[in-house]
Amino acid sequence: MTFLSKDVTFFGGCHCEAIRFLVKVHELLAIDCNCSICQKKGFIHLIVPPKQFTLLKGSDALMTYTFNTKVAKHHFCRICGIHPFYRPRSHPDSIDVNVRCLDGNALSRFTIKSFDGANWEENINQIL
Repeated sequence: MTFLSKDVTFFGGCHCEAIRFLVKVHELLAIDCNCSICQKKGFIHLIVPPKQFTLLKGSDALMTYTFNTKVAKHHFCRICGIHPFYRPRSHPDSIDVNVRCLDGNALSRFTIKSFDGANWEENINQIL
């Protein structure tokens, strides 16, 4: 895992660029979860406090999907269907950015940690 002496700012968004955001990162660590929705979306998690995330454009393009406990707010673009960020169940007061939606080859800069989200209740304390 790579701790940064200074924040790094990444830009990102959805495929059609209707949604654009920036995120400031303190640590280049992301989480690969194997739960049913993360596997299907290919989501690689970067969980940050809201003050480190800025939606630059696209609030009108956002749609939200919820299921099960309805705590997580899975945001996606109503135009292209991409899921660039959401409010996670594990950290409902944070923003969870999909590292795969960051511009350029940002994913290659991150250390990826596996998380057994298929067994969420038994493992959630690993990322809290």
